Amino acid sequence: MNRLTNKNILITGGNSGIGLAAAQEFDREGARVAICGLNEKTLKAAQETLGAGSLAVRADVSNLADLDAMFTTISGSSVTWTASSSCRSQ
Repeated sequence: MNRLTNKNILITGGNSGIGLAAAQEFDREGARVAICGLNEKTLKAAQETLGAGSLAVRADVSNLADLDAMFTTISGSSVTWTASSSCRSQ
């Protein structure tokens, strides 16, 4: 089923555990998935389990500068972050 086709999802902590499991399920359902986490090695490994349109961004969500950089990265990848806390394709 592709219930989430044309939907964009950002998962914090998506490089392991339940965050990664959620990212994989959203990917299977057709969503474009962006994950963020602290460890670049596990982010890369996690991204390899996701579809070609996925993004993996190293970011500490408790750090405002990291959040700004993450949103800039997401915006530069043809996904726009909106104030309503959702991602939308341009």
